[in-house]
This record gives sequence, structure tokens and C-alpha cells, in this order.
Amino acid sequence: MRILFDSKLSQFKTPFGVLKPGEVCTLHIQIPVSCRTEHVELLLLQEDGTPAREVSLSRQETGALYECFGAAFSLERAGLYFYCFRVTTKNEQFRLYKQGNDTNMEAGDFWQLSCVEDAYPVPEALRGAVMYQIFPDRFYQSGCCNCAEKLQPYWVHEDKSDVPVYLPDEHGEVLNNDFYGGNLNGIREKLPYLQELGVEILYLNPIFMAFSTHRYDTYDYKRIDPMLGTEADFSALCSRAHALGMKVVLDGVFSHVGSRSPYFQSAISNPDSPYRNWFQFKHYPDVYESWWGITTLPCVDKMNESYIRYIIEDEDSVLAHWLRLGADGYRLDVVDELPDAFLARLRKRLRELKPDAILIGEVWEDASNKVAYGVRRRYLTGRQLDSVMNYPWQKAILRYVRGEDDGTGLGASIRTIAENYPPDVLQAVMNILSTHDTPRAINAILNPRDGDRTELARRHFTAEQLAEGKKRLKMAAFLQFMLPGMPCIYYGDEAGMTGYRDPFNRAYYPWGREDGNLISFYRSLARVKKASAALRRGTVLVLEAGGGRLMLLRQYEGKNVAVCCNRSENPWTLPHSGTILLGGGIAEYTGETLTLGCGGFCAMERE
Repeated sequence: MRILFDSKLSQFKTPFGVLKPGEVCTLHIQIPVSCRTEHVELLLLQEDGTPAREVSLSRQETGALYECFGAAFSLERAGLYFYCFRVTTKNEQFRLYKQGNDTNMEAGDFWQLSCVEDAYPVPEALRGAVMYQIFPDRFYQSGCCNCAEKLQPYWVHEDKSDVPVYLPDEHGEVLNNDFYGGNLNGIREKLPYLQELGVEILYLNPIFMAFSTHRYDTYDYKRIDPMLGTEADFSALCSRAHALGMKVVLDGVFSHVGSRSPYFQSAISNPDSPYRNWFQFKHYPDVYESWWGITTLPCVDKMNESYIRYIIEDEDSVLAHWLRLGADGYRLDVVDELPDAFLARLRKRLRELKPDAILIGEVWEDASNKVAYGVRRRYLTGRQLDSVMNYPWQKAILRYVRGEDDGTGLGASIRTIAENYPPDVLQAVMNILSTHDTPRAINAILNPRDGDRTELARRHFTAEQLAEGKKRLKMAAFLQFMLPGMPCIYYGDEAGMTGYRDPFNRAYYPWGREDGNLISFYRSLARVKKASAALRRGTVLVLEAGGGRLMLLRQYEGKNVAVCCNRSENPWTLPHSGTILLGGGIAEYTGETLTLGCGGFCAMERE
């Protein structure tokens, strides 16, 4: 017999998830009578592993097989904590650890307990909003591109249906200098389409002047890339978006710049340059810190006061410049490389400039306990970010719809993030299926294997494969929208675009060749998400996960929505006791029961 404890179940821990300072937490643990237990203590550790406190659990109930021990306690200070149990029996003493969803008396992980201040200032605009990510060069071109001041070398595709190019030069460097002509006026022209799709937040990949098409090699932080347009075009885009009820979020690339930027060129050509100390030279001027060793992306010293003033605190800082022109916030690229002190000053200034400004971080793991470069990050416990990109759920959803997971893994991932994230953040977490950094959703669903980029460029799906991919994408998108947080559509996913990893996931939007049925489905998802308070703001409870089946319950102020998916080989019959909000693959509906076929899903509102 094993010792029973599961922090995600109310019989063992209440309340579920994150605590507030001073809030009472109750724990119960069940130990077999055969252990002849004498004492049980909770060992609570601070995030650095040093002891925080010990709490004695009292014997509360004895049954035929198990004894129940319990205690109530509270935490005085916000922060990240970890815990295990120390059990003393008649014959021995041991510690009890977490092992997956089970317990282990010999070794394992600690359980996590986050404590966050009551008021987590997440902008209301983020809660359950529908987001749309645009790679500006690849969305839509309106009018002629201004190439007169474009940094060279570059070339422009004549055919918008061309496959993006991955071609190293004679030195092995990939220039990423093939452009399609998408621009800011093009985005503005397509805002009615995005409004009809249900979009509430636009997230734009970098628009600053740069050499490459991805523009993460910033040349000038305060200038629009001329191929994209002008400051007037950007202001017009923001004004029109705001008039249609949309926010505009920019990509903040503050960990590095481009090696051809005036900042870096001044630093390496003049030891007395005002930009000299922005960079970290190992051997001046030719050996320096660069992002992941890519010499075209020299890292900046984020704690250099001159750099901080330029980016954050000057009257016309980079933050202030774009917010005044209409931007509503930033998604921070590689936020792991931005120190806590930098983030604190950035967030403070952002709120001063615009109290409801949005701040989202690129985090690939569980943001509640992330360790980066040997430092435990305080993204959530320190209230540094409003939201983070939700890669854990992306990976779990894709594994489930591919059939690699029977639902157990997805259920566990949902429970873990819901337990570890503050409820306000959970409502705003950025739920993704694909991005500019990952293969398109259909590709990730159908054929996740990697390969040489030359081979990837030639790899195509048959009509039958593509139809299956779109069918599974519907289930994946359904989960993306039905789970807590902001579903973020990577431009063109709703139209059925395909493409493996960079650069093939960055093709031009297929205007005139879209999959209308898929677009209509995404519109339906957005309508349901926006109309349901339970889906926008509600809690999530995993009722069933395994055997190919998944059932979730979203709850908010008396409103309940059951979310069901069936990836098993057998039909799944459910009692019908509410209103079907959205469904697919429904094999039978009698009025009293509803049967989901293989690949079926539905959301049902219940009183």
C-alpha cells in the first residue's frame, strides 16, 4: 500500500493552487495503518532550498486501512515555496516526495506552493481575449513598398506563393533577406477581416528597422523599417485597430541588436563611443558576447544605465516612443535573458506611461518556477509579467491530437499550470499552437519529425493527409480556445497554411486560396469564447483524462461549461443536460444523450 497525497485534489489540499499571504491552507495526507505512524511534519522550504518552517500534522481519522493526518497553516510573505513530508513510524523515519502524480518514500521532487499578492494587476483586455500574431512582411501588401531606404542586400519575391528561402551564402551565413512586401497599411486594410475573425489583440513581430526579414536584428529601435511604412502608417494602424476594439502589441527585442546597427558599429569603431559600454567585449573590438553565439546578434548589457535610459526611462525612450504612437504594450523576446532588475524598471515605467499597458513574456517552460542562467526567475511571484507564452499546453495539446498521449499527459499539464499560475495570469496566459519559432500547427500534427531544411522545403502533404491535418487542427484549436487564457492564432493557421520550422512557417498569407470552412470554424470558436464568462474568466477542473478521453469543467459565478474531446477508437456517450455551444464529430444526439465519435468534441453550457 502506498501513501496518498495529491496537491491537485481538494481531499488533500485546499484551496487549490496559488495562495495569498495570510490565507489558510489545509493539507491532509493518508498513510497506511500498517506503517504504524507516530509523527508527520510538513517541511516547507524557500525557493533557494533553505528551510522556511515546519508544521506538525495531527492524526485526524483512522480507518481500517488508512490513517489521515492534517494541518492548517498560512504564509506571511509572497514567494515561491516547496515542500515535502517527514514521516516517523514505529521503526523508521523517512521523507515523502512527489513522483509524477504519485508519492515516493525514497526520492523525487518537492511539491510546489506559490504565494502571490491578492491583487495581481493583469489588464482586463487580456482576460480570455482572442489574439492574432502577424509576421508583418508576410501578411498583406497594400500599395507599393518603399524600398528606397531599405537596408541592403535584399530581394523581393515577385510571386507571393513562393516558398520562403533558406540559402546560406558562401560563408555559411543565412541572410534571411528575401521579402514579400507585406506592410503596415496592408494590416490596416485587413482589420475588418480580423474583426470578423473575432480578434481583440494584434501581436506584431518586430517592425523596427533591420536587415533581415524577421527583424530581430534591430538596426534602429526608433524607426519603422521603410519596407513596412512610416510612423504615420503605424499610428493610423493603431487608431483604426482601437476604433474596432483591438489592442496592438509590439515585439520588444531588448537582449541584443544587429551587428550592423549604428549602436554596435559605433562601439567597435570608437573606444570612446557612448555605445561602447552597451556591449560586452572579451577582446575589443572583435570578440564579444552574442546571442547564442550568433555573431550578427551582439548582446547588450541590459543593466548598463545608458541603455536602460534609452530603452526605458528617457522622456523619449523606446518604450515611450511607440506607446505614444499608439502601441498598447509589448511581448518581450527571450525574457529569460532580461535581468529581474531590468524587468522591474521596465514594468514600472510601462505602467507610468500607460496604466493598462500589456506585458507578455516569451517563456518556453512553466513560468512559475523557471530557472534561467542559474537564477530562479520571479515572473509571476514578483508580478513582473501580465502573461507568458504557454508552450507547455501547446506541446501537450499537439501530443494528444497526434495520438501520442491518451489524455493523461494533457490532463496533467492542464492541472499543473492551473495549480502553479495565479488565477489572474491563468485567465491571460497566451495559448498557442504555432508561432514564428515552431512548425505550423498542421505540420506539427501530421509530421513532427525534423530534418534538413533542404529536405523540409520539398516535403509536402497529399490531399488526404491535409484533410486529416485540418480535421485534427479543429480539435487542437477547440482546446486552445476552451482552456483558460488567450488563444493566439498565428496568422494563416485559420486559413490552413502549412510549413515546417523557420523559414517555412513564415510564408505569405494565401489570400484568395484560404480554406473557408476552417476560417468559419475559427470564427465560431471566437464567438463562443467571447460570449461565455465561464470560458473567458472561469476556473478549470479536469474531470476525466485517459483512454483517449478528456473532460474539463469551466466554472464562473454559477455558469458551467463542460468541454469534452474523444480521441479514443470508440464512441463516447455523454448525458445531455444543457446547451451545445460548439461541437464537431458528434455521431449521435438524442436530446437526452450525446455521442462523440473518434475525433469528436463539444462544449456544453450547463446551469
